[in-house]
Amino acid sequence: MSSKMWGGRFSEVPSKFVEEFGAVIKVETRLCPYDIQGSMAHVTMLGETGILKAEDVELIKKGLAEVGKEIEAGKFVFNAEDEDIHMAIEKRLTEIIGPAGGRLHTGRSRNDQCCVDSYLYFRDATKECQKLIVEIQKSLFEQAEKNFGTIMPGFTHLQVAQPVLAAHWMMAYFWMLKRDYDRLQSFLDRLVECPLGAAALAGTDFPIDRWSTAKQLGFKKPTENSIDTVADRDYCIEFASIAAMSYMHLSRLCEEIIIFASQEYKFVELSDDFTTGSSIMPQKKNCDFAELIKGRTGRMYGYLQAMLTMMKGIPLAYDKDMQEDKFLSYETIDLWQNTMKVMAPMVRKMRINAKRTYQAAAHGFSTATDMADYLVKKGMPFRDAHRVVGQTVRYCVEKDKTLEELTLEEFKVQSDLFEEDIFEDISLEHSVGARKSYGGTSPEAVKVQMQNAEKFLDDAHQKLL
Repeated sequence: MSSKMWGGRFSEVPSKFVEEFGAVIKVETRLCPYDIQGSMAHVTMLGETGILKAEDVELIKKGLAEVGKEIEAGKFVFNAEDEDIHMAIEKRLTEIIGPAGGRLHTGRSRNDQCCVDSYLYFRDATKECQKLIVEIQKSLFEQAEKNFGTIMPGFTHLQVAQPVLAAHWMMAYFWMLKRDYDRLQSFLDRLVECPLGAAALAGTDFPIDRWSTAKQLGFKKPTENSIDTVADRDYCIEFASIAAMSYMHLSRLCEEIIIFASQEYKFVELSDDFTTGSSIMPQKKNCDFAELIKGRTGRMYGYLQAMLTMMKGIPLAYDKDMQEDKFLSYETIDLWQNTMKVMAPMVRKMRINAKRTYQAAAHGFSTATDMADYLVKKGMPFRDAHRVVGQTVRYCVEKDKTLEELTLEEFKVQSDLFEEDIFEDISLEHSVGARKSYGGTSPEAVKVQMQNAEKFLDDAHQKLL
């Protein structure tokens, strides 16, 4: 007969290889503190409702505390034969306190136990991700402050478009990450119903008080449907979706850093501790860590796709397929958190070459739109102005000149509407300063968004304390 806790029905046990194949215990050890926490709440409720005697409740609590200390001290032995941490902890509890340990599982199942452990873990992991997002935002904000007056070309299609403040470019990623932060907050706002007490799938015939365990564990209320509760992995998929989207944002930033750090641009330079050299070319300074982050985006997308595929055909309620959520969720969390821990200092220590960015903006005809607007203000229809400026740019290309290097006579060849004030209107400083619309790139507009960003950082700091 099997010696498993569930072994009464079985006359044979799986081979060691098969046992290892089915075990999740070594992956989910991070859930141990939450399993102890959930069990403490459950046994407290069992005592409150009179399901267990007070002496059993106290004995179980004492034993759980001892098991928790063993785990924290690294003395707990995790064996594949125990399958998961729930069975391992209960087994060890029973070894410590005797038969009373077997009463802990009254009125619950591993199905709802696993869910409550995961909810508690995801809650903490999400808050940690929010903190790490804020750290990257702080790095971007600091760079924006440090390089506030720096002008650089803005791009569309990776072609020079219009001049912008470098601070404006940096802050674009700040607001991307704020959306990620907000999505995590929305995720937390949905993770407020306690699954404990749903049992295997149908609830339990013991007179448990699910509101008690929900309150003890910091939830607003119990879940409404016991079948849905144990069959649900939406929270794993939703988190993976948020992580994948945020990782895409980090990848885009890394791609721009890689491009802007190249010899052709020289807009930025990463510090030596976030670059590597070549084994053969002594002059090289490679943005390897930014490239790694960009490359690992595929892994992050893969975790989400695997999770969706895992759940697409699972009938209600629980099936063993769902055990794969641990492998996928933990790798998602670890990859995202570790990446953010690299991103924040990498951005903070990055240097911006203000001279080079200014030159690139000046030589890319980035104020051509300002030149067209100048003609419109003089009475020319925009489409005509667009054509005149296009012809002027072509002339500059042929003569190897910038717009600023043209003489007034050369301007007048293109249109009699040009006057001496054209030189002011097509300066980089005027172009940037003129875009005062809310959210624009003028110094005044960027100061407003940075004030708003600072308020967000202050509020986030207070919330995450």
